[in-house]
Amino acid sequence: MRLRNALGEAREVAGPDAWVLEPSPPAVSEPPFFADDPVASGDLDWVQWVGTDADRAAWAGERWLAAWPRLGAAPATLVETRKALHRLACYVMTPARLRANGKIGLRWTLGGFGTPFFGNGAQGRISRAGVIVQGHDAAACEPITTLAGAAQFVLGGPPDAEWPSQIGVHDCPELGDVNAPLGVDPDAVAFLGAWYGFAWSVLEEFRTDAASGDASRVQLWPEHFDASVGPFPGEPRATFGFSPGDGSYAQPYVYVSVEGDVTGELWNATFNGAVLPLRELVDADDQRATALEFFRLRRSALREH
Repeated sequence: MRLRNALGEAREVAGPDAWVLEPSPPAVSEPPFFADDPVASGDLDWVQWVGTDADRAAWAGERWLAAWPRLGAAPATLVETRKALHRLACYVMTPARLRANGKIGLRWTLGGFGTPFFGNGAQGRISRAGVIVQGHDAAACEPITTLAGAAQFVLGGPPDAEWPSQIGVHDCPELGDVNAPLGVDPDAVAFLGAWYGFAWSVLEEFRTDAASGDASRVQLWPEHFDASVGPFPGEPRATFGFSPGDGSYAQPYVYVSVEGDVTGELWNATFNGAVLPLRELVDADDQRATALEFFRLRRSALREH
């Protein structure tokens, strides 16, 4: 398997002002985030770049940079696959990064999710092809079989079930039988990869709104398996994110979660906040604009409250 440098690939095809949503080497060794900032890498307008040559659309769309593909309905196998990948995220992928720099945030990667680069140019990621481990000079892939098998490949040992309690994280899924086959459907993995890619394309644009200030990075939190950003400095505490589904909502949804009570027609969630379910997003004429409007309208309402 070839080594991937997402930013390097982009600059080969689009020039030195390109930027990408995926993690790219080298590993960042400075706090607070210990990870690259996707939107700080360049000033290229991807929509304009695609508009000058129709043949560029597939390349940019696959990477959620422009010519964005449409999200479809979730496959029937999504829930089982999501639960399996959630366990992989918590007990295999997260510990790999945590041991290097004390951070647990994950990111969208091409066709799936994974870690930012850490240590000596290392990265772990998941795609429909399987579990991928990349070092500074080589990359290898193994199919997804069991939690124990993935941990041996990525961590060189058993799944790490101790880290959540060690740092005070309480919402990870149950470890379960580490030797049982993981029910992972490649089509559902691809759907989740598209869901997180869509999420990153929306959240990075939302994060860089002119009035956003010094927002936190967009991260995929392993304990919830949500991609989110926020709170924004100086504003009511709210998190803006994308969930692949959970115990309350089986299907994926976009959400705003607010610290404190909120009332009114904008706030329809079972928690303090609002949700935009996948079925409504799938039917929207412009899916990204719909998600961005969902966030911006509620952020504006919170500011005015």
